[in-house]
Amino acid sequence: MSYDFDQVIERRNGDSIKWLQYGPEVLPLWVADMDFTAPEAVIRALQERAAHGIFGYPPVFGSPDELPELRGVLIERMMRLYGWQVQAEEIVLLPGVVTGINLACHTLAAPAGSVLVQTPVYPPFLSAAKNAGITRQDSPLLPSADLSYQIDWAGFEAAITDQTRLFILCNPHNPVGRVFRRDELERMAEICLRRGVAICSDEIHCDLVYQGHAHIPIATLSPEVARSTITLMAPSKTFNIAGLQCSFAIIQDPDLRQRFQHSGQGLVGWVNLMGLVAGLAAYRHGQAWLDALLPYLQANRDFLHQYVREHLPGVKMDLPEGTYLAWLDCRPAGIIGSAYDFFLKEARVALNNGEAFGPGGEGFVRLNFGCPRSTLLEALERMRVALT
Repeated sequence: MSYDFDQVIERRNGDSIKWLQYGPEVLPLWVADMDFTAPEAVIRALQERAAHGIFGYPPVFGSPDELPELRGVLIERMMRLYGWQVQAEEIVLLPGVVTGINLACHTLAAPAGSVLVQTPVYPPFLSAAKNAGITRQDSPLLPSADLSYQIDWAGFEAAITDQTRLFILCNPHNPVGRVFRRDELERMAEICLRRGVAICSDEIHCDLVYQGHAHIPIATLSPEVARSTITLMAPSKTFNIAGLQCSFAIIQDPDLRQRFQHSGQGLVGWVNLMGLVAGLAAYRHGQAWLDALLPYLQANRDFLHQYVREHLPGVKMDLPEGTYLAWLDCRPAGIIGSAYDFFLKEARVALNNGEAFGPGGEGFVRLNFGCPRSTLLEALERMRVALT
């Protein structure tokens, strides 16, 4: 089957925050939401479920014996992709990865602990500590001259205090696009284990990794690491079904899993019924679609990188190793004020403001290249004119 990722689909009439946040004259390349239709198998499964006509309660949060079909697909997927042996009861279904991040903070660090994050990072990482009434410690990633980010190992360990209870890892990293190598993951895990710090690993972009790189769930490094880790994944970014709210945690330590589920009692309900239908169909039948999508995204990434280098004076970017998000350094461009405001006003292109990603994000913008090439080109042309 062929897939037409070049097709431009009108989304302003589709209840899309991405396309409705700004006026009709603005091209939105901000929130991590692709402008591609989901796999046909997902659409068909939703249509068939809608035709049933009854939409009662699905299984509630923390029901380990429910949804054996979806759990079986996830178990098979973890083994096939990562050689990771997961049991059905170790899977906790969630309405969203951000929910899981916040639950991890409540479970492991509240009321008097603190949480460690690597900045710049996805904004909900920054707010999760405040939501739980705890403190946050930042370990900034270090950009090289070409904007390839590395871990500041001395700074990482120095940021850990006696109050640090949790490290929230983002891998693949949003927004800098790193897919951490095994040796990097092993060193982070070793430090955390030695210092008694648990890990919550947001791996929502794990399926969106480019040639030359491989995703490794940090929990697969050893049984010891697995016992201290909450892994968060979802079909939402992979298959562009984020609005259906279906994700899951893998927690292999029974005590940690029980505490995590207890933290959500009365706060976290069931996963959206249609999200469960879509997630199962995507994982079961969406691989051919994903196999076609990844080369298209990689070509978009490479086109964007070349265009920035050749046509956007004073803007720099590294090639993301994963995700469909580019991290653009606009500081050398001499823009007065924020680059976000500049491109929104002068180019009518909506990007994410780098300042929202915490320390190290000043002067940056995040650009979503998960869109038809023509949309990407039009946005870049607008940015070029604004800069020149």
